[in-house]
Parts: sequence; structure tokens; C-alpha cells
Amino acid sequence: MALYSDRLLEHFRNPKHCGELPPPALAVEALNPACGDILRLYSRIDGEVVVEARYKTRGCTASIAVGDVLCEWLGGKTRDDLEGLTARDLEDAVGGLSRESRHAAQLGVDAVRALVEAWNRTAR
Repeated sequence: MALYSDRLLEHFRNPKHCGELPPPALAVEALNPACGDILRLYSRIDGEVVVEARYKTRGCTASIAVGDVLCEWLGGKTRDDLEGLTARDLEDAVGGLSRESRHAAQLGVDAVRALVEAWNRTAR
């Protein structure tokens, strides 16, 4: 069995959502203290919908691919949609993760949780 799926490797080798978005986009960061991976997530929100997302990751192949697929998933989502995201959703989106790489999916979920918190603060 291959270490990574073809889908994961495609997102790693040819990311479409890597980079930053300038303010007023929301910028949040998630860190996995066990492995040191960092995911910085930028999201532009219009009304109640994420209209664009970008990311920067310092981490393993799986974390980089998850960042890309996460930004693809975020487009058009509402806060309620974001709150329903699970690590399993992200694992499935990249074609599966080995036990050793599952931290990457949790990193994506942690970034989305931070995004929801930031979004809630700006909505007040």
C-alpha cells in the first residue's frame, strides 16, 4: 500500500489555494504541538459565506495537502457548515490518511474552529 493516495499527492504537488489573503480577510493559525506542524488559514467572508480561502503550512506532506483541500472545501460554506467539519471529512477528502498522518486532518479541523471563533468575534 502506498503511503499517500494519488489525490493527496495531487494536492501536495499542485496546490491551488496556497498563499495569503490581505485584510479584511480573517487570518487564523492552528498548531500541532506534538509534531510542530502549523497551518495558517486566510478566509474572505461576504455576508454569511466564505467566498475565498488560502493557506500557508509548515509541516509534512499530509498537512500541506490537507490545507489545500480544506480551502477548496471552505468555498461557499456558512458558519454552520464549518462547525460540522470533522477530521474524518478531511481524511476522506484527501483519499485517506495513515495513522501516522491523521494529525494533519485534526490540524485542519483546529484551524476551522479558530476561523469560526474569529468570525464570531467580527460579527459582534
